[in-house]
Amino acid sequence: MADSTAVRLPRPPRLMPALGKGVMTGIGKRPRADAPLPGTRLVIPEARIDLGRLCAYARVCGFSQTRPLPLTYPHVLGFPLTARLIADRAFPLPLLGLVHTSAEIRQWAPLSTEDVLELGVHAEGLRAHRRGTTATIVTEARRDGELVWQGRCTYLARRGHPARPDRARRTARAAELLPARATWALPADLGRRHAAATGDYHPIHLYPWTAKPLGFPRAIAHGIWSFARCVAESGASLAEQVFVRAEFRSPVLLPSTVTYAAAGQAFQLRGGPDGRRIHLAGQVVRGATEADGAGNRSGRAAAGTGPVAARPGDR
Repeated sequence: MADSTAVRLPRPPRLMPALGKGVMTGIGKRPRADAPLPGTRLVIPEARIDLGRLCAYARVCGFSQTRPLPLTYPHVLGFPLTARLIADRAFPLPLLGLVHTSAEIRQWAPLSTEDVLELGVHAEGLRAHRRGTTATIVTEARRDGELVWQGRCTYLARRGHPARPDRARRTARAAELLPARATWALPADLGRRHAAATGDYHPIHLYPWTAKPLGFPRAIAHGIWSFARCVAESGASLAEQVFVRAEFRSPVLLPSTVTYAAAGQAFQLRGGPDGRRIHLAGQVVRGATEADGAGNRSGRAAAGTGPVAARPGDR
């Protein structure tokens, strides 16, 4: 991102217009891994936390407290920027139908509800995928100029309707099963409740009749909800420094019953008739910001540098 152009916005973009624009600009896009990726970095210099929205998010994702800030919440704060970035005509993937394939978070210090954060979002890493093309969206939070939180979400633009997951990936061998720690009954309206708390009203998460045209038999849970619910159960938000990563393996249809399983640093979210279908698999590494403990904070310290295009009236 050294050659990126930072576009500073005085306030978060309005999410619903950005999502609507994304639907329209996505028409005719043909995702491919060798497409040019815009070098724009969208920035909100002073993002503040709405306590009402935060509490609604904590309830739907299972966080028992909001101090320190739930580890996944900066993703929500940055999502309007993500939507605007993807909705741009120059972005090579269509917004409609994008699904998560992975997510990871590095946090160098706990965040507070009183923090005023600089949020930045940019895209990187277009790659070919066996079912289409993926792009990674990077969200960063700075406090007093210092990088304190970084999230990376990889999204897949599929070719046609989703195929059934490979059996080897969908159903775990007995040796791969982690010990069950909790069971959750997910209601049919979970996607709508999460959307109300976050603003992400993607149609695949709302109703069967909005999900079916996009290839799903019923509404599916937000991938980032599955991630957040597992993070909440793990207690990772309480760590001084932490690295969390998850791979999304199969969608969670709503309604359904799922099992949270964990051992050591590893965790899973499982479902299916026999409870062996892995929806999500990940790890939590406390006291580090990488799986190997190395971290890359210094490498991102100057990510906000470069030419700045100010748009004081931009919404």
